[in-house]
Amino acid sequence: MDLLGFIIICVKVLVVFAATMFTVLALIYAERRISAFMQGRIGPNRVGPKGILQPIADGIKFLMKEDIIPASVDKPIFILAPAILLVPAMMTFAVIPFGSNITLFGREIPLQIADVNVGILYILALTSIGVYGIVLAGWSSNNKYSLLGGLRSAAQLISYELAMGLAVISIILLAGSLKLNDIVADQQGYFFSWNVVKQPVAFLIFLVATYAETNRLPFDLSEAEQELVGGYHTEYSSMKFAMFFMAEYANMITAAALTVTLFFGGWDVPLINEASLGMVGVLLSVISFILKMAFFLFLFIWVRWTFPRFRYDQLMKLGWKVMLPIALINIFITAGYLSITALV
Repeated sequence: MDLLGFIIICVKVLVVFAATMFTVLALIYAERRISAFMQGRIGPNRVGPKGILQPIADGIKFLMKEDIIPASVDKPIFILAPAILLVPAMMTFAVIPFGSNITLFGREIPLQIADVNVGILYILALTSIGVYGIVLAGWSSNNKYSLLGGLRSAAQLISYELAMGLAVISIILLAGSLKLNDIVADQQGYFFSWNVVKQPVAFLIFLVATYAETNRLPFDLSEAEQELVGGYHTEYSSMKFAMFFMAEYANMITAAALTVTLFFGGWDVPLINEASLGMVGVLLSVISFILKMAFFLFLFIWVRWTFPRFRYDQLMKLGWKVMLPIALINIFITAGYLSITALV
């Protein structure tokens, strides 16, 4: 890799990191505003115009709070656990393409940090690592509520990651590749090329599984306040608690971006050839990706403040007795259809 290539990669990393952090702040504000609107409240309205600086005030508050570490915890693991959850959440976006290729300095630059051959496997691997942070946080806290929250999260991840993986397999069968760029290219052209049209069952399974994977309502059993005080982060305070907070929103961003990439054509704008429009096409593709992602982020917030929490037995039954069998049947039907069309 030459020096210019290295600089380009560094710039892309910084841009994506900054965009992710800005989106986390915007999501915190949006969640407060939308929940207030749905509940007939005012919401944040003191810090800055219309309370827009409230997320920054929250960050300053976390920084200034005393970092309390209980005497009975396993200190090294207790300190490390938030980082184990946050770092994979920040790394996952690296393989997601967020726009069409751009030509600068005489070279074609993909709007993606890393175009790896096993992009989907990379994402699934990193998302499964995050649960170790939750389990270790629960165990190292030496608190029965924290431990129960960690165990619930591990069981929940195993239950729903199976269904999510099987839903993704049906998309891999259609695209014939594990590269996210190839999956986006397979959906380009018009609206009916999107995988949400070709695989609606896989989309519904994947969407439900993302809520369970990100520990959002109605699947936030690992931190149910009525039962477990605060779950795995009961004993955490200051910036360690803020890291758990940021990791949840970073996972939401990745989940929304992956949903758009796998099922809604990624950055593709239907009926428009972005490559033929030059910089205008690149800008349109990035805007298209952002708007699609914003819709699913809004959906995360809307669902949280609309539906009640499942009981734990309902959570397990839905994952093992409903979603897993349907996902398996969907794979068999998809593989059978592709086999028949290949023979014909």
